[in-house]
Amino acid sequence: MKKIRRIAALIGVILLVGMYVATLISAFLATPATRDLFLASVVATVMIPILLYVLQLIYKWIFKP
Repeated sequence: MKKIRRIAALIGVILLVGMYVATLISAFLATPATRDLFLASVVATVMIPILLYVLQLIYKWIFKP
């Protein structure tokens, strides 16, 4: 279980960092998609940890020790 949690946490960190980098690059380039990327980053900042927590709960429920 610990190994799966670590992998899920790493995936979450990679997703969040990727979103932040994309938003930062878009802000520097001043593209029309900057506002949308910023909103996506804000939503992802909240939703990715919630999704990972729900996946852990489902995993525990399916594979009861």
